[in-house]
Amino acid sequence: MPDIPHPLSPQDCLVAVMIAVSASDETIRTAELIKIEVALNHLPIFADYDSNRMRRMAEVVFDLFGQEDGLDTLFGLVRENLPERLFETAYALACDVAAADGTLAETELRMLEEIRYELDIDRLHAAAIERGSRARHLTA
Repeated sequence: MPDIPHPLSPQDCLVAVMIAVSASDETIRTAELIKIEVALNHLPIFADYDSNRMRRMAEVVFDLFGQEDGLDTLFGLVRENLPERLFETAYALACDVAAADGTLAETELRMLEEIRYELDIDRLHAAAIERGSRARHLTA
């Protein structure tokens, strides 16, 4: 298990979920990194967040992805350290990162499904979040 700074802040958890979705297809695209950076720089939830911690959260996610039960461990950390009221926020951010490059790989879709399951996102709420993300990322 990697050396994980405890406790993770709620913001750390949100960043970890975004990185996990981006890395789920084994390719972190520039558009996805920019989407994460924009979220860190503009969303109120990240107003007091040290953006330098993003690198540490990326290391944690990559270390966990290299372990047999790493994904379960990641979701355990997120559920333990992210207030339930921010579960839908985590899913919305994950959807935006997944949609940032204009394509959704099968592995990204599976990761989003896993996030929905692990964070117990209501299917109707998930559909609304997904539709909003799709609408924000359409091209002409």
